[in-house]
Amino acid sequence: QLQLVESGGGLVQPGGSLRLSCAGSGFSLRYYAIGWFRQAPGKEREGVSCISIRESTTNYADSVKGRFTISRDNAKNTVYLQMNSLKPEDTGLYFCAAEALGSLDMCAMTTERADYWGRGTQVTVSS
Repeated sequence: QLQLVESGGGLVQPGGSLRLSCAGSGFSLRYYAIGWFRQAPGKEREGVSCISIRESTTNYADSVKGRFTISRDNAKNTVYLQMNSLKPEDTGLYFCAAEALGSLDMCAMTTERADYWGRGTQVTVSS
């Protein structure tokens, strides 16, 4: 059974850091571009970041540029999202998604391009 499992969320004060992990179970993430998305209460799911298979392309939403870093470790079958200088507006349920785009160098931050989703990990930024 193909599964993505997110972890690493939690409660953090503004200015703090968290590292989210997205692990593949039952399949290898090395053949997929991976996107990170988040959804705040009452809002639509939005793209945060993505990374291509070959790691040649990484994209970030304007709201997180300079603060978040996406990376992948194929040996561990895991993709990470390092989040620094967190703000209250970063609060939400964070999901990762595997994207079969047919390219080694593309990734997407739109929900329509996702093929497999995890169940999410909650991030709350509050003092």
